[in-house]
Amino acid sequence: MGTSLPIIVFTDGAAKGNPGPGGWGAIVVTPDQHVTELGGGSPHTTNNKMELSGAIAALQHVANQPGPVAIYTDSTYVIQGITQWIWGWRKRGWKTADGSDVLNRELWEQLSSVVGARPSGDVNWHWVRGHVGTPGNERADQISVAFALGESLDLYVGPLDGYPLPILQLPDDTTVPRRPAGSAAKTTAAAYSYLSVVNGVPMRHVTWAECERRVKGQPGARFKKATSAADESAILNGWGIDPSRI
Repeated sequence: MGTSLPIIVFTDGAAKGNPGPGGWGAIVVTPDQHVTELGGGSPHTTNNKMELSGAIAALQHVANQPGPVAIYTDSTYVIQGITQWIWGWRKRGWKTADGSDVLNRELWEQLSSVVGARPSGDVNWHWVRGHVGTPGNERADQISVAFALGESLDLYVGPLDGYPLPILQLPDDTTVPRRPAGSAAKTTAAAYSYLSVVNGVPMRHVTWAECERRVKGQPGARFKKATSAADESAILNGWGIDPSRI
């Protein structure tokens, strides 16, 4: 393994319940043929927060090591957020396109900071399809799930030739999958209302911020944007709720 190779990072996150107990895992392989496994958790968190936390921790770990970094993650949320969405969020004062607050802003700012501390173009993001046998992704997932469940797990720190997995077996295609045309149109459709169900009680909201305040931190809460009166009824019926209840 020559010094021309980048620092290789695999990272993943998990939350049981989403929100619920969560964990993150990361594996860092440096050009000097050294492997470090990292992991952590939180008693009440979300999958997206753990995905972000893993990437942040890995980049913090190599903050003092020069050279390019190749990060492999199965989170399109992290990749698209840090490479595309974050610029618009900043211009709008950390608001989304519909005017609501950006979720996980503190973590996004941390990730932006550790990426920005390296030379421009030094951090390259690679999407890897989860659970298809890529050794680094499978191990990062194992670490994150163990921390989410509070299970004990030995984290490896040592030479590459002593690591039990072929960690440098990298996927060939790491481009982020494109959304189908139909899903993109649905995502950008204007909101008719926002619906939430907390403890079995349905409610209609005018704004996403209002809906988010109600469901945040509520175990088992359900929420969704409706694009029309018919869509609203279909969503509620799908949840087993009579639309006349709201």
